[in-house]
Parts: sequence; C-alpha cells; structure tokens
Amino acid sequence: MTFPPATPLPPLRDVIRTHGLTASKALGQNFLFDQQLLGRIARVPGDLAGSEVLEIGPGPGGLTRALLAEGARVTAIERDRRCIPALAELGEAWPGALRVIEGDALAIDHAALFEGRPHVVANLPYNVGTQLFVSWLSAEWQPWWQSLTLMFQREVADRIVAAPDSDAYGRLAVLAQWRSVPRIAMPVHRSAFTPPPKVMSAVVHVVPAEPPEGVRLATLERLTAAAFGQRRKMLRASLRGMPGALATLEELGIDATQRAETLSVGDYCAIAKVLDAAR
Repeated sequence: MTFPPATPLPPLRDVIRTHGLTASKALGQNFLFDQQLLGRIARVPGDLAGSEVLEIGPGPGGLTRALLAEGARVTAIERDRRCIPALAELGEAWPGALRVIEGDALAIDHAALFEGRPHVVANLPYNVGTQLFVSWLSAEWQPWWQSLTLMFQREVADRIVAAPDSDAYGRLAVLAQWRSVPRIAMPVHRSAFTPPPKVMSAVVHVVPAEPPEGVRLATLERLTAAAFGQRRKMLRASLRGMPGALATLEELGIDATQRAETLSVGDYCAIAKVLDAAR
C-alpha cells in the first residue's frame, strides 16, 4: 500500500532547479533522482506504514519522498540549510508525517528524538557514514533502533559483511557482526547519483542480534585494534602488548601463528570473554 502526497509534487530535478541546489562536496552529498530505486531502498526494512523512521542527510528529499509514500513518519536531520525549503514542501504534501531538524547529525542524540524504536534509513553522506554507523553499533544493547538501512561506498559495505580470511575482513566486520546481522540488500551503480561519485555504492541492511554474554565492547575494541593494527603479523606478535591475550589464545587452543583475518567473530568474542573474566 502506498500513501500518495496530499498535493502533486514536481519531479525532484525540478525541485533542485527551483531551489538552486547543487551537491556539496564538503558535505559529502550525492543526490539520487530515480524514484523507482529510492522506492526499493525504502522498502528494504519491510512494511513502514505507521512506523517511525530516522533519516540522516535527506538533501532535497528524494529518499524522504519514498519513505513518506510508504506511510512512514519521518524525522530527517539535515545540516545543509539550503535544503530546508525543499523539505518543507514535503511536509506540506504529507501533513504531520515529516519532522525536519536542522543540525549536525554527529552532535545530536538520536535516541532522545523517539519514544519508541525507529528504523534508520539513509543515504549517508560519505564523509560521516562510517562514523555514524559505528556510533549506532556501539550504543546500549538492545539498541534504540529496530533496523539500519544505509547507503555506503561499496568498499565499506563489503567490510561490514566480510567473512574471515578475506581481504575486506577486519575490525568493522567484527564490530558489526558480534551483535547484529548485516547483509548487502542491493548494489547501487555510481551512475545513479548526481554528481556520480568515483566509486560504486551498496545498501546495507542491519538487524540487531543477541550478543554473546560476558563480552564487553571496550575489550573487543582493544583486542581487534591490536590484532588488525598489525594484520600482516602473526597473532603472537600483534597481541604481545595486550596483557593476558597470548595466554588466552593458548587456553582456547587458538594457534598464535595465525594472522588476525583468519579468526572468526566467535573467536574474538571468546578471547574477549576470557580476558574480561580475568579482570
């Protein structure tokens, strides 16, 4: 079921032309105009009718339109004040369904904006996307959000879902996968954007999972920082400076001559659990 606007809207390209908008390189903006593609992205989390959604960096509102058309109640955080008038027009077209907050998403407490648990759906600005993602993964668990549907550079998306023993596997994969389930929902070609970025993109969908008991995020972060900080070295060298780590490897029967990328997410959680128990 779709929820059409109360008043007809002009094509997004006309909106951008009317408001004199151009994508800001400094803000990491790349606009999407294909409403069919935007509709597919908006449907990745499932049925959004009546659901609260947080959108970061809506720009002129292409994805915002698609979310509103799915029946979502959208809270959009936009730093670029040039885009505020275009977003206001969407608020008039879907009365009561859009709340626009002008400000820096990095400086706003997202959880405090909602009484329930929203979905997060965003074509994230490239220059802050990973930072925001890590902050959402590092929140209290169960998290304040129901799901994350996020556009990333393809390289970052691959790092989030990477399996052990692959070049893309590293700290970001462990952080994402130890207490959530990420998947690549769809690739997005660079030609879909205006202006086209130099790299391909992908939409990643993330749902929370129950984390292993007895594992602290701070310990897991220190462990993976040490292991992947020198990923070409054997674990016996890269973890030498972390108290108790080498003894824990021996206790768990993990070969210390392996390299960081050969250990599974479960292995890192097991090591962190033993280290925490010994504190």
